[in-house]
Amino acid sequence: MRALALERQLRDLSGGAPIPLRPLFATVMSAGAIDGAVVGSFACDSWARARLILFAGIKVPLLLLATAALCMPGFFALNAVAGVGHAFRRAARAIVAGQAAVALSLASLSPFVLFCYLSGVGHAQALLVNAFAFACASACGQIVMHRYYRALIAEDPRHRRLFGTWIVLYALVGTQMGWLLRPFVGAPDAPVTFFRNEPFSNAYVVVAELVVAAFR
Repeated sequence: MRALALERQLRDLSGGAPIPLRPLFATVMSAGAIDGAVVGSFACDSWARARLILFAGIKVPLLLLATAALCMPGFFALNAVAGVGHAFRRAARAIVAGQAAVALSLASLSPFVLFCYLSGVGHAQALLVNAFAFACASACGQIVMHRYYRALIAEDPRHRRLFGTWIVLYALVGTQMGWLLRPFVGAPDAPVTFFRNEPFSNAYVVVAELVVAAFR
């Protein structure tokens, strides 16, 4: 029954149905929590697994909603400067619909992630599996958001450039937000904590250092 409900919600979203905002936010919270619980089930022992399931179940919806919330003011300013601020409420609804589609897609991919866990993958492979699932879910979210945006683009072509700007802005902020909210997947050599007990760091600097170290 839950699988059928997920399928129905995804079908409604992908068709650009005018869904109220409150159910969209509820979808992000519930579907994100389902995915987070599965993502966090990779841990060494049962007690650590239980805590990480709870932590990740909270953090996946937080990742989606906090990233969108941080991007929204700047995106509103861009819309206002571009001269289409009057249509921002519709643009915001398209964004929230895209977030709901991401969460639903992640929840629908959670059996695949769990299957990989049960197959005995290591920590590095678990990270890759979840990165792949999130990339697929993000693509689904962009498709849904674009379907909501089609009417706006038809009315004013400037929305097309703004749509692309949102994707870049969200990706940049979301990458850093995901880095700050880690861990989502339990590491065998690290204690289970809600946040990593490390000083503030920049995800892009860390990736650049890893690339440099790899070439060396």
